[in-house]
Amino acid sequence: MVAVSNFEKAPLTEEVLEKFRSEFFSCPKNVVAQNACSKLDVLDVCTSRQRVQNVSHNFTHKVEMDAKPLTNQKSSGRCWIFACLNVIRLPFMKHYNLEEFQFSQSYLFFWDKIERCNFYLNTVIETARRGEPLDGRLVSFLLVKPNDDGGQWDMLVNLIKRYGVMPKNCFPESVCSEATLRMNTILMSKLREYTRDLRALITSGASDADIRSVIQSQMETIYRIVGICLGIPAKSFTWEYRNKAKEYHCVENVTPLQFYDEYVKPHFNVEEKVCLVTDPRPTSEFNKAYTVDCLGNVVGGRTIIYNNQPVELLMKLVAESIKDNEAVWFGCDVSKRFSTKLGLDDLEIHDYKAVFNTDVVLPMSKAERMMYGESCMTHAMVISAVSIDKETEEPTKWRVENSWGEEINNKGYILMTSDWFKEFVYEVVVDKKHVPQSVMDVFKQEPTVLPAWDPMGTLAKAL
Repeated sequence: MVAVSNFEKAPLTEEVLEKFRSEFFSCPKNVVAQNACSKLDVLDVCTSRQRVQNVSHNFTHKVEMDAKPLTNQKSSGRCWIFACLNVIRLPFMKHYNLEEFQFSQSYLFFWDKIERCNFYLNTVIETARRGEPLDGRLVSFLLVKPNDDGGQWDMLVNLIKRYGVMPKNCFPESVCSEATLRMNTILMSKLREYTRDLRALITSGASDADIRSVIQSQMETIYRIVGICLGIPAKSFTWEYRNKAKEYHCVENVTPLQFYDEYVKPHFNVEEKVCLVTDPRPTSEFNKAYTVDCLGNVVGGRTIIYNNQPVELLMKLVAESIKDNEAVWFGCDVSKRFSTKLGLDDLEIHDYKAVFNTDVVLPMSKAERMMYGESCMTHAMVISAVSIDKETEEPTKWRVENSWGEEINNKGYILMTSDWFKEFVYEVVVDKKHVPQSVMDVFKQEPTVLPAWDPMGTLAKAL
């Protein structure tokens, strides 16, 4: 039964609307702003000229090399994969003295689609056996988007440990990998259909063997759909390349997992990296471990663990990594206070108050933005440089490599201020060697389980 409120609702009367109209046109600044915003992009109108002219894309500490070419995820939510492979390729390219190189993003994407669908179908069984109703919040949430492009760091570790990696020319892009909407729509329709069928099996009392057989049959169809759209990776491949000295080399008949273990892992071991998050909500204590219900991509893979730490520690460890010539994978809410054209993540880049006579986003704290649905992690990128203030020895700004191509941002790069980092960065991945033992010990805790719809369960995928 819905509770009855005695609150008397306030309608917008003609008198109230006339007051709004009169006050709007009585202010000449409103008219100027209206004229500008009717012809120009609102964010362009709000861009602070004063802030722009004080920006410098130079940094005191930078990783040794820039990887080429700049990558472009195009119309897909694969930023988490691109960012991961962009970090991995830096030490790989240095060791093999390569001018240009890319790992195949589509290869990991293929296996994530297959594994993610299987994980989902098994989750359908798990939630049904828990007694979760079809119209309950959990199942309803899972059915909104049963298949997604986005991901988390631990999901990448699951994929690379099981399937390895391969060069991009050995498994190139397809139309469906660069624009994933059509394929995802087909997969989501099938997964909802299969949810109906699996829940019916549970209701009928089907045996575990019968359920596994049905899931296998369903996954054969999923495999066929994904394989048609993306292609199917070869079991083994040959990698031919010339280094900067124009010397020819050839790695013959190697599997993707062998390629990772023998040629990549000695220079970048994903299992030696740890993901630290910062969640300042009152309900989320620092120095505690958390996980999210029903979140994952590989059945039997590692659980996604959030080691919650103050943002200042994340900044410190990222700066130490950069000084040690290690680029850093990180997740953030990229769209807030972001000038896409200029490549700036800066709290002062948009002066909303000058245009609208009210501020936007910043009147709420980071914790409040999470609690009220205003902010969460949406995008993963790579931090490759930092500036350290000489007097305070604190980081002031960061260089970010994006995966939207060279034609956008500042030739593919973003300047991120430390003030912006504190407000909109949610997680970073650094090498264990930089992390204090007391922080590493948090991973040994039994994690608190957050609900599936918690903002910390969002996936990095921004296009």
